[in-house]
Amino acid sequence: MLYVFSFFSFSTLIFGQSKIEVKDLDFFYSKSDSICRFTKNTDFCKLIKFQKERKFDSCYVYSSKLLNRTSSIIEKDILNYIQGVSAINKGLTKKALSSFLSISDNTFFKNLKKIKLGWCYLNLKEYDEAITVLLEWEKNSSTTNARIKKEAFHDLGLSYLHKKEYIKAKEYFQKELNLVQARDTATIIRTKMDLANVYYNQYLDDEAIPLFKEAYELAKLFSDLELKQYTAKNMAVIEKNRKNYQKSVDYYIEYGRWKDSIWNRDKIWELTEKDKQLAVAQKQQEIVLQEEQLKRQAVVQKSLVIGASGLLVFLGFLGYFYRELRSKNRFITQQKEELNVANKTKDYLFSVVSHDLRSPINTIKRQHEKLKRQLKNKEYDAVSETTNNAIALTESTSHLLNNVLHWSLEQNNQLSFKAEEYPLKPLVEQAVYNFEEIAEAKNIVLTTMLEATILVKADKESLKIVLRNLLDNALKYTGENGEIAIKTYNDSEEFSTIEIKDTGFGISEEKLVKIKRLEDLSIDKINRSEGVGLGMLLCQTLIKKNNGKLLIDSELEVGTTIRILLPNASA
Repeated sequence: MLYVFSFFSFSTLIFGQSKIEVKDLDFFYSKSDSICRFTKNTDFCKLIKFQKERKFDSCYVYSSKLLNRTSSIIEKDILNYIQGVSAINKGLTKKALSSFLSISDNTFFKNLKKIKLGWCYLNLKEYDEAITVLLEWEKNSSTTNARIKKEAFHDLGLSYLHKKEYIKAKEYFQKELNLVQARDTATIIRTKMDLANVYYNQYLDDEAIPLFKEAYELAKLFSDLELKQYTAKNMAVIEKNRKNYQKSVDYYIEYGRWKDSIWNRDKIWELTEKDKQLAVAQKQQEIVLQEEQLKRQAVVQKSLVIGASGLLVFLGFLGYFYRELRSKNRFITQQKEELNVANKTKDYLFSVVSHDLRSPINTIKRQHEKLKRQLKNKEYDAVSETTNNAIALTESTSHLLNNVLHWSLEQNNQLSFKAEEYPLKPLVEQAVYNFEEIAEAKNIVLTTMLEATILVKADKESLKIVLRNLLDNALKYTGENGEIAIKTYNDSEEFSTIEIKDTGFGISEEKLVKIKRLEDLSIDKINRSEGVGLGMLLCQTLIKKNNGKLLIDSELEVGTTIRILLPNASA
């Protein structure tokens, strides 16, 4: 069966973003606020405040505590509903189901209860129960809200699809599609994939495949990376089942590229969040140190007053506090130096992101505006070229983000590093393979001459990062019809060499001197205005960490030769 990419619901967030009828939601808020004012229960009022602020952890704790205290049915219904929504956002679907089932069949909360029960049953794969409660909701609901209806139809369609009742599934997905507005591209893509799965699972390829292709083409022009990833994977599975293996591999490569982009995006945000937390922790530490210093000063002053009654006691206390103060000052000085290095690393990374990303991001924006204009003017012949340019810029930006990520991880000692003995040839072949299509697109001849017997001692993953950077630079600065030759050989008993030689534009003598200085350059000495790139700095750092050397020779308009010297396994 084809990989089914399904969204169980468009949102599982709290009120206003889930499938709630407006009149029920208004009553819920009104009733909750009324109970808060009438009872003046501090914890209950805090809970309602947390619910409005979407602080789900606090909602979960407070609702559990209050459920054990109240005997009011209406209050229990409110508390169970809040606890259920909080459990959904914490990933506790079974607990959420239990909470919603505990809500009474009160007229005011009946529709809220059924909508949430339908979502829980669907996510727990209890499709019969999901269909039952959602059909009851459809029968009794009088809402005219299109968003609420299409989400309910979506969940019903998914439930019937999993039960292999394809006619019903198609009916509800079609109902959903009829409610989607033309500008809601994301929902259109998801719904077309769902309809395609209905056909595909019935082996109706002629109806399914065009829908999959349509969803894939729409996703390519849309900004959602997850949709790009899964539509590409669907196409890979389709072509594999049709035995078009080369196309399938191409789609799988594209799927992997989008997957890596999502991972890089999430990792960058994660690192940024960690930097914020570190800054807060450092500030708190500074406050603690200042408080300790004030306390020490107070003790010293008190000691001086007491010391008036005895010179020996005074001198003893003074000597003791002097030693303590010196010890603390040394500790503070050491921390300050470490903090300076960390801050300079952070400032450099933010400088790279803000400076080097600004131009490509603006260019991508202009490409999208151009693409939008071409589509509006029906200039279809130019759309392909504009799209390819946007993809190339995206790949270049992704490469920069990879370098930022790897540099950040290396600077914080979070980059996994394990030097082991490896045959060199497969590592180089794998790196070269990833660039063969790019070389072919630029009519660049890419040749290899690799010795099979060479064994080196290095960290495989960091070596891959270096090779990707250097090969990418070679292709970037070699014009069409150029040549790039990669070979390996034993340089000596101590080292083996990877040589990358191109016939590109070459590097000026002035810039070559700056690049060679990177070998002994620390982060606190980097000057971005001098054009020192993060990629070459990363290469120098990782090669040095592998106990190797990076040698560069270049001549303008002739080409560049880069040699990586790595320690032999027996060295």
